[in-house]
Amino acid sequence: MSSQNPFAKFKKEFQHEGSRYSYYDLASLDKKYAQLPFSIRVLLESAIRNCDNFQILEKDVKNILGWSPTKSTTGDEVEVAFKPARVILQDFTGVPAVVDFAAMRDAVRQLGGDPKKINPICPADLVIDHSIQVDFARTPDALIKNQNLEFERNKERFTFLKWGARAFDNMLIVPPGSGIVHQVNLEYLARVVFEVNDSDGSKLLYPDSVVGTDSHTTMINGLGVLGWGVGGIEAEAVMLGQAISMLLPEVIGYKLVGKLSPLVTSTDLVLTITKHLRQIGVVGKFVEFFGPGVSELSIADRATISNMCPEYGATVGYFPIDLNSLGYLKQTNRSEKKIDIIRKYLELTSQLRDYSNESQDPLFTQVVTLDLGTVVTSVSGPKRPHDRVSVSEMKKDFSECLTNKVGFKGFELAPNAMNTSGSFTWDDGKTYSITHGSVLIAAITSCTNTSNPSVMLGAGLLAKKAVENGLTIAPYIKTSLSPGSGVVTYYLRESGVIPALEKLGFDIVGYGCMTCIGNSGPLDENVVNTIEKNGLVCCGVLSGNRNFEGRIHPNTRANYLASPLLVIAYAIAGRVDIDFETEPLGKNPDGKLVYLRDIWPQRSEIQAVEQKYVIPAMFRDVYSKIELGSPDWQGLKAPEGLLYPWSKESTYIKKPPFFDGMTRDLPKFTAIEKARALLYLGDSVTTDHISPAGSIARNSPAARYLSERGLTPKDFNSYGSRRGNDDIMARGTFANIRLNNKLLKKTGPRTIHIPSGEEMDVFDCAERYKAEGTPLIAVVGKDYGSGSSRDWAAKGPFLLGIRAVIAESYERIHRSNLVGMGIIPLQFLDGENAESHGLTGQEAYDILLPETVKPGDKVKVRADGKEFSVIVRFDTEVDLTYFRNGGILNYMIRKMLS
Repeated sequence: MSSQNPFAKFKKEFQHEGSRYSYYDLASLDKKYAQLPFSIRVLLESAIRNCDNFQILEKDVKNILGWSPTKSTTGDEVEVAFKPARVILQDFTGVPAVVDFAAMRDAVRQLGGDPKKINPICPADLVIDHSIQVDFARTPDALIKNQNLEFERNKERFTFLKWGARAFDNMLIVPPGSGIVHQVNLEYLARVVFEVNDSDGSKLLYPDSVVGTDSHTTMINGLGVLGWGVGGIEAEAVMLGQAISMLLPEVIGYKLVGKLSPLVTSTDLVLTITKHLRQIGVVGKFVEFFGPGVSELSIADRATISNMCPEYGATVGYFPIDLNSLGYLKQTNRSEKKIDIIRKYLELTSQLRDYSNESQDPLFTQVVTLDLGTVVTSVSGPKRPHDRVSVSEMKKDFSECLTNKVGFKGFELAPNAMNTSGSFTWDDGKTYSITHGSVLIAAITSCTNTSNPSVMLGAGLLAKKAVENGLTIAPYIKTSLSPGSGVVTYYLRESGVIPALEKLGFDIVGYGCMTCIGNSGPLDENVVNTIEKNGLVCCGVLSGNRNFEGRIHPNTRANYLASPLLVIAYAIAGRVDIDFETEPLGKNPDGKLVYLRDIWPQRSEIQAVEQKYVIPAMFRDVYSKIELGSPDWQGLKAPEGLLYPWSKESTYIKKPPFFDGMTRDLPKFTAIEKARALLYLGDSVTTDHISPAGSIARNSPAARYLSERGLTPKDFNSYGSRRGNDDIMARGTFANIRLNNKLLKKTGPRTIHIPSGEEMDVFDCAERYKAEGTPLIAVVGKDYGSGSSRDWAAKGPFLLGIRAVIAESYERIHRSNLVGMGIIPLQFLDGENAESHGLTGQEAYDILLPETVKPGDKVKVRADGKEFSVIVRFDTEVDLTYFRNGGILNYMIRKMLS
């Protein structure tokens, strides 16, 4: 490393098998180090190692080393810089990132610079996993049919990504069909400790850390790799060598004690933790797990808990590395030499955790405790991940939801709704009836659970016992199994449970996120017609991490998150309003009643099968050929060259307008005067509401755009698959059918043009305002932008002309994305909101933002005679720099040019 680094004196060496390894001796820095949370130690090491590159300064190191439990709680917030070791992307967010990189190259060349400078400096891995849908299910050939259709629909996107893999250095593309990005990260991509060639001839060691363009990047914290989701535009800046500016976080110590009941699963545990931490309030904070109970959890269990970090609102849910972590590396076929080096490095830098050793416990901002013995079998729903319901209370809870209309916002139930049902004839000639609570989608899906052998094998064992007892699943229920990697299929097959899963209808349908992100595919038209005709509240049950309104399927109004075992159980039952204790699932061939307890496997039974069948050879076989891809992938012919040859005919890949007219000089600051609110929204507006990933409705502006170009509805694909085309994504902004805009009295992607009062599609209204020269804002409630780290949830509003958002509060990633696109995030003062100021959303707004604005300043907003103060949520000086440049990517281009 350069001698400019003021901490070079702390650099030490050791030898292993004839090689020299260097590292920064963190433990010798200061006695304060031993009291730092283990997650903060990773931030500290990065700051020390990168202290000579003019982005991270000596004061950053001192600030991180000086972390204390009370600083942030006393209002003394500290801004620091952090350089992650790598970036990870998936294709829905990765395609727009590569599109932006290609457009940035064009912009740099146009401005007289060298386009080669637009190239990843920080290693980046992109896993294609979001494209495949459950179009076919419950047939032996469902997998091959879905994969073929995926290639047919997405060939243009895949070809573009293959170009990117060649055109950009330091970028790995993992082909479709390989698995879910977070599971592939856990099982294969994670380094745990990086090893790079140093200028002095040694191999420099440092902790693996990662930011990703998917909010569930946090899953890797279960392996002790510090990582979290960021906006796509922020990730692009990191790829170009930019440090992340962040506030030094509070760290909540979450102490686990006791042991889990033999009948509960890691899914029950994570749903319990999610509800608990949401109640505590951990948005913007680190959560670090400790206590003797952690040792009782496998790495897969820990990864399940870390995965749902976005659902409980924290930045990370971190499990420091212990000997179990090293054992997992061995199980997943990491080399013995690599593991030896990792252990040596962690021991020398006091980063290897012993959860039974209380003397190792660091200081925390706050400590909360959970006794694992109190966890019970649970689900979460009907529309929020943190609304945990114990299975024993499920029947009562669903009934109350219907009676009180809780959880079914936007759906009016008839007075006799509790008695409403409908029937239809199925392909087998039989007539089936469905009612409120009927299960229509049952999906074992998502990185949250399919990465965990204990719940996957548990589901397989439960399926085997169910089949042995003659239990079946109604044919109209859309069942599916989408493993997170090929390893899952391997151990399910070797353990002998695949035939039972298939007999129940859980055939493997693909390797990807699928139902969890709304790629659940169509339901049968007879079923859909019955639902709509009778106004039924039917259900989806999935082993995923999100169940927001309209996400899973437009015709399943209630959706519940559950373990893979419970997914099968509810599918067999056919409804969610069942009391498993008193109501049987069916009868065995002898006529004896079969209850869930009769087929539920014990934890010890599952562990025995796991120890026998989940072995390193499986990981070696699967991952030895993962980068090669399928014959379809290998046969793709991608263009070559430094610059991408944009096609004007493409409806998938289009050069974005973000850099049109850009100059080397900063744009002129302009005030926001006489702005109109394009939308007036309530609380918990998710990025799915702002920029849906699912299907394109046939009556939407995006559908009209595609139809005008000769496409039929079967070729529309999804918004997620078309994120490389800004024309479609702008039309898809606020296009969620569950959007609740207070300017209207009904739910849907519509708004009111002021002052004409005309009701219009959101996009059409924005275009009219643009033609009139009217600037736009959005007025919203609490937790604006929760959910996925979706860059189009900021890019889309930017293209609609929204220049500022006024919210009660923001989710962390979305606020950052808004800043990254040059949109001003404003926040009502504590205890204030739109209602308290008497706003109707129909006012003309003046935002008095001075050019000299500083982070956290208060500014005045005037709205038709009403005046109130708001906080400017530029949280750091770097935020301001990005805003003054018109966005983070514009800043990076100017930086490259200078």
